[in-house]
Amino acid sequence: MGFYIRQYEVKTANKGFKTIIKPSSKSIKTHYRKLADICDKYKNASTKALITKLNPVIKGWANYFSAIVSKSTFSKLDMLLWKRIGQWAMRRHPNKLAKWVKKKYFPHCKITRNWILNDVAIIRHVKVKGNKSPYDGDWTYWSSRIGKHPGIRKEVTTLLKRQKNKCAFCGLTFRSTDQMGSRSYKNKV
Repeated sequence: MGFYIRQYEVKTANKGFKTIIKPSSKSIKTHYRKLADICDKYKNASTKALITKLNPVIKGWANYFSAIVSKSTFSKLDMLLWKRIGQWAMRRHPNKLAKWVKKKYFPHCKITRNWILNDVAIIRHVKVKGNKSPYDGDWTYWSSRIGKHPGIRKEVTTLLKRQKNKCAFCGLTFRSTDQMGSRSYKNKV
C-alpha cells in the first residue's frame, strides 16, 4: 500500500490516540527513482515530451497520497525533482550559464519561488457524523458529503456540496424532507 501508520498518545484530557498516516520511505524512494529514470531516459527529448511523461506519474502518485499527512513529503519530492530537472536542463546546454538556462526554461517565474510545476491539494478525511448511514435516507447529508446520490441530479449534488448543505438565501441546513427548487441552490456561493 505504501503507507506508514503510527499512533501517538494524546496526553491532554485523556483523548486517547492520534493516528498519523504518511507515505512510506520505500514508496517515496520508488517514486523518486521512477521520476529520475524518466528524466534520464528523456535526456535528449524536448521539454514537452519530458513534461508529458512526468505529469501523469506525478499526478497519480500525488492524488494517491493526497488524503494523508504528506505536505513535507510533497515538498521534499518537489525539491528533489527541481534539482533533477535543473540537471536535465543544464545537461542540454553545457556551455551556457545557469541564469540563461533558467530564463529559457522558466521565463515567467517569480524570484521568491524559482519555478512552479503544479500544486496538488491535500484533502483531509472527514469522519462520518455519529450514526449516519448511506441507508438511513438522509440524502442531503450524503450528497453534500460525497457529491453524488443515485436519485438526485448531478448539478444538485454539486451545488449541495459547494454550499455545504445550506440554503443560499436563508443559510439554513437542508433536511431530507425539504423540497428543493432552483431557488434553494442558486449560484450564490
